[in-house]
Amino acid sequence: MSLIVKICGLSTRETLDVALQAGADMVGFVFFPPSPRHISLETARDLGKQAKGRAVKVALTVDADDATLANIVEALQPDILQVHGKETVARLRDIKQSFGLPVMKAMAVETAADLAPLPGFAAILLALLACFM
Repeated sequence: MSLIVKICGLSTRETLDVALQAGADMVGFVFFPPSPRHISLETARDLGKQAKGRAVKVALTVDADDATLANIVEALQPDILQVHGKETVARLRDIKQSFGLPVMKAMAVETAADLAPLPGFAAILLALLACFM
């Protein structure tokens, strides 16, 4: 398996251009207002056009509802949705089904017990891994 590089938190045309010129395989855009890297839907639309066909576009969210996700998908037209909140296996399944996009899940791991949900996520997330093998 080869190395896949994802550069996340891009918020300007200049930083996106640097990531693309450096050969990033994936470029991530943050849709979480408390983050200093959060971007507006208007900015997402612009950056999405700039990245189209040059790298995989990833939309990062935290516990976003369907309306928020729909707005993000319409503006950015991402290739992957990345979730960082308390989303359950059922929620990931719903997101994947509703939006027809692969879903990537980030999880905080402090103890072995934090890994308990992994088997449930595996069936949903393995399709994402297959895209890059």
